[in-house]
Amino acid sequence: MRFYTQQHPFYCGIDLHARTMYVCILSQGGEVMLHRNMKASPDALLKAIAPYRDDMVIAVECIFTWYWLADLCAQEGLPFVLGHALYMKAIHGGKTKNDKIDSQKIAVLLRGGMLPQAYVYPAAMRATRDLLRRRTHLMRKRAELLAHIQNTNSQYNLPEIGKKIAYKANRDGVAERFPDPAVQKSIEVDLALIGHYDQLLRDVELSILKTAKQHNAQTLYLLRTVPGIGESLSLVLLYEIHDITRFPRVQDFLSYCR
Repeated sequence: MRFYTQQHPFYCGIDLHARTMYVCILSQGGEVMLHRNMKASPDALLKAIAPYRDDMVIAVECIFTWYWLADLCAQEGLPFVLGHALYMKAIHGGKTKNDKIDSQKIAVLLRGGMLPQAYVYPAAMRATRDLLRRRTHLMRKRAELLAHIQNTNSQYNLPEIGKKIAYKANRDGVAERFPDPAVQKSIEVDLALIGHYDQLLRDVELSILKTAKQHNAQTLYLLRTVPGIGESLSLVLLYEIHDITRFPRVQDFLSYCR
């Protein structure tokens, strides 16, 4: 785990939410220069940090709201550090917790060189990575529907379906296996939703693949040459890793992959 250790006269810790943010600015000597709750907007932040921004570093916890702040710092030429949420919790976890305390703890960790860093994923590829993760969510929902059909079949102690209903061609007559009309309707609903998910997933996959070829066609092609790596896994590897050099050790990569 990397820690941010560069020295600056001022350290800004932000506890960021969807509509508000608590900002804490510390001097190199540990003096609180500003500690304020404000609207989560670029104008409000730039106005608040104006007296200190010449040599300041800004840090925020890696939760879903950090995108716009990272982009703002890049646009304004401000050093930006993304704190790893899980490791930060392990370091500064305490009984008392609120936005004001959290913002100061982020600034303190940053100033002391103890802020564990997360990867600031490049803005150009962020949206496609999020869409790829959304595809995973949709795949899990589809898998739940398939599992429900199999579980219902076992619930009524019927013979095994005997074919993979993940494939559209094998779904004919599946609902009719169940004698109760209510159970049939339940299975018909499952099958209809699975068919809808199939169309959505294919559309999403084609869109991601098209964009991936624009982002990094060469790496995508090389990944596909590895035995066992197909279209979906190659996209996951491309977008989740992005730059393999960000992992200094094999152990770091394995930790990232869980």
